[in-house]
Amino acid sequence: MTDLTRLTIAEARTKLRAKEFTSAELTDAYLGAIDAANGELNAYVKVTPDKAREMAKRSDAKLAAGQGRDLEGIPLGIKDLFGTEGVHTQAASHILDGFEPRYESTVTANLWADGAVMLGKLNMDEFAMGSSNETSHYGPVKNPWRAEGSNLDLVPGGSSGGSASAVSAWLCAGATATDTGGSIRQPAAFTGTVGIKPTYGRCSRWGVVAFASSLDQAGPITRDVRDAAIMLKSMASVDEKDTTSVDIPVPDYEAAIGQSIKGMRIGIPKEYRVEGMPQEIETLWQKGIAWLKDAGAEIVDISLPHTKYALPAYYIVAPAEASSNLARYDGVRYGLRVPGKDIADMYEQTRAAGFGREVKRRIMIGTYVLSAGYYDAYYLQAQKVRTLIRQDFEKVFAAGIDTMLTPATPSSAFGIADQDMAADPVKMYLNDIFTVTVNMAGLPGIAVPAGLDAKGLPLGLQLIGRPFDEETLFRTAHVIEEAAGRFEPAKWW
Repeated sequence: MTDLTRLTIAEARTKLRAKEFTSAELTDAYLGAIDAANGELNAYVKVTPDKAREMAKRSDAKLAAGQGRDLEGIPLGIKDLFGTEGVHTQAASHILDGFEPRYESTVTANLWADGAVMLGKLNMDEFAMGSSNETSHYGPVKNPWRAEGSNLDLVPGGSSGGSASAVSAWLCAGATATDTGGSIRQPAAFTGTVGIKPTYGRCSRWGVVAFASSLDQAGPITRDVRDAAIMLKSMASVDEKDTTSVDIPVPDYEAAIGQSIKGMRIGIPKEYRVEGMPQEIETLWQKGIAWLKDAGAEIVDISLPHTKYALPAYYIVAPAEASSNLARYDGVRYGLRVPGKDIADMYEQTRAAGFGREVKRRIMIGTYVLSAGYYDAYYLQAQKVRTLIRQDFEKVFAAGIDTMLTPATPSSAFGIADQDMAADPVKMYLNDIFTVTVNMAGLPGIAVPAGLDAKGLPLGLQLIGRPFDEETLFRTAHVIEEAAGRFEPAKWW
């Protein structure tokens, strides 16, 4: 029998329905793979074998009765940001020690309602703040990819590094992830996987630990474009518990796979040709343009003039919202509590011990830009810039552009504990240069593997779409995927 963990969601779904194997067998295969690899990769912070086997057993009963739902019996990994009832949910932070919610996030509830099986909770940057998965209280996640001829451990990207690593290393069939400024698309690009950040409001944020509420959005990381379409259909929904979720019917995204892109107008934004961009990224971009042209699309040069302000504006808006959202972690009701001489001292001691360095940095930046005398100069200005960024996209779409093609990241994956990155936080923040505009404008964006660099590491291309037009992204991404081929890491773990 084929190694069950190598099957895509679509392949496993077909074989489960054909009764070639059971969900229990598939789940055990993944649990065995996690057991063998997680000590090395550190992708999971909590494995839930008993729960997984119980869910698989229920799925097998459904499949035997011919009542299989969309994800019946498919084992998934869940980012540690999603509330899972009675199961470790700590946003990879010390301050939430021991927290097991009494509720289920809407996104995970949707997946369980469609028959999916939970393998466990995946590692991530603490409170989703990071681009390398090195800020986790549980230590860094390793990328399953290594440069040719090298034993250097590489980052999987962040904040959804555990999700990307687990999918790439065959430790789950697919994974939930979240994206505030690139946290789905950047790790997907670093690990040769597919990641889609849907339109803001497409998936409910209820029960997902908040980072920056006006930017956060859940989405899947999977092995191919079809699997991303299957997973997003199950994850997306309107939700009365989240007033930012939008009441628009969720299409059958999978039906868009394989449709022609002939006549589609694809924009190439000149502002994404940033200073110092490696030649490899430019070459990859040109390759992507050629593939889409060959498929019958029309390539149009476009301008998004306010792009250069997106990163600084993002690093004002996101920390401001984070400082407000993270004020609730005080040691009083749940999580870590460090005793103090009075309640104010207890708050201070708990927050000092509970939050990691990067989270503290962002809370301080956020508190500063929201403080009296600085609010207008920073936060208000950043929100005005955000409006201009959104208007840039609106003008381009109004001119008949269907989607845009850009690089996903400015480089391939870098080393864990990279000294340049550690010494200069701004250098780390620049990893989000191609992705933050999408969050600032609330648009959908997908990262799809498109090639390998000179070191043999994966590189991704990004497609940006109109609001709630994820179908066009899946259609176009599938064309790139077909042209580029599939990429897998050489197993060393």
